[in-house]
Amino acid sequence: MKYLHTMVRVVDLEASLDFYCKHLGLVELKRYENKQARFSLIFLAAPGDESAQVELTYNWDGDELGTGDRNFGHLAYAVENIYETCQRLQDGGVLINRPPRDGHMAFVRSPDNISIELLQAGDALAPQEPWVSMENTGEW
Repeated sequence: MKYLHTMVRVVDLEASLDFYCKHLGLVELKRYENKQARFSLIFLAAPGDESAQVELTYNWDGDELGTGDRNFGHLAYAVENIYETCQRLQDGGVLINRPPRDGHMAFVRSPDNISIELLQAGDALAPQEPWVSMENTGEW
């Protein structure tokens, strides 16, 4: 398993980039904009250390973040085989909130309700049962 990033929701993208980049000194590594779903993902890291990234998630139509309970999104890890990882977790009593139906992504929650995103390292695996037929459970 390899740590990938921590996701933080932001309300004002420019103010957040000013804070993280200008003041903290992080650099933008990549940006993904989804026009259909109306959101942007901006990945930042300390100069020379791309292994520990912060993902700023900006919803174009706004986001009510309150006092921090929704700002923090999730921890993300790449795994060698998402199906084997999810099976091991499920066998250990962990609820798979978002099954890896696509062979690429799954979500579980920690005992403290922290979302953990699991991403297949490399290309997505071929869709496989029982994961393809599983519904989402709870929030992720």
